[in-house]
Amino acid sequence: MLSALLATIARHGRLALAAGLLAGLTLPDLAAVIRPWLPHLVAVLLFLTAFRIGLRQAAGSLAEARSGLMLVAVFQLVLPMAALVVFWALGVLETPFALAVLLMLTAPGVSGAAAFTALLGRDPAPAMRLLIAGIAVFPLTVMPVLWASPALGNMAEVLAAAARLLGVIALASALGFGLRRLFPAPDLDQVDGLNALMLFVIVIGLMAAVGPALRADPVLVLKWLGGVTAVNFGLQIACYMILRRRGGADPTGPAIIAGNRNVALFLIALPAATTDPLLIFIGVYQVPMFLTPIAMRWLYAPRSVPKAVH
Repeated sequence: MLSALLATIARHGRLALAAGLLAGLTLPDLAAVIRPWLPHLVAVLLFLTAFRIGLRQAAGSLAEARSGLMLVAVFQLVLPMAALVVFWALGVLETPFALAVLLMLTAPGVSGAAAFTALLGRDPAPAMRLLIAGIAVFPLTVMPVLWASPALGNMAEVLAAAARLLGVIALASALGFGLRRLFPAPDLDQVDGLNALMLFVIVIGLMAAVGPALRADPVLVLKWLGGVTAVNFGLQIACYMILRRRGGADPTGPAIIAGNRNVALFLIALPAATTDPLLIFIGVYQVPMFLTPIAMRWLYAPRSVPKAVH
């Protein structure tokens, strides 16, 4: 019975994300209870994703590793430096929205990117590889951006946060890959169902700050929501179209990571004067992020990719 339930949840995993967003907005007490457990829940999600993929598929080939590092360099270094120049030229570099966008572009991919890719029926391994590579090189890619824009945070604290995140990802992934060797042929529908449940709970906790902000100043929240949605979905569309035109591997995972970044990584290093407005950004950023498997299905659905044979 549990197997059938998990398989049903897997088939409707995208609806679980929408339900989580709604619950996070309408049940603030529940969101507040979940929020302190978010780091643990994300670690479990990473563990499940690694178990689903397996080490051999996650490792990929040398050519894939090289192209992945090039993508990471574009995502985490070229894009934020280009945005910094544009914002400086327009005279808006010190505005909260410009700082928030710079944070987003500098950050590595969000931890749930591989799970989002799986919900769309695509191979999550490329997204997992980009996630790990992005965190691994983050201490190098973040330095020029922080040097050019000190308002983004203290370099030592940002690098310490990145090191902790890399440690969590490495441990959770190693445990997941190890368990996959013990159980080489799992029921992927059940694993996908567990992933969808974890995402449902996580998004409730991440929305804890949005409900009160929406009730206090709905116009401000809607302005932030419009801006972050345009940036998030715009990056996904642009990346998908460019990579698809170039041919080669399925661009779904890289495109999802292009628009969905781990902005919360910078929270501990932000100056106090910018914390409050950027907390609104981080909160509303969860909406397009967790709606990606639903709202962007029109983009990722046309070219189907068969599930890997295990």
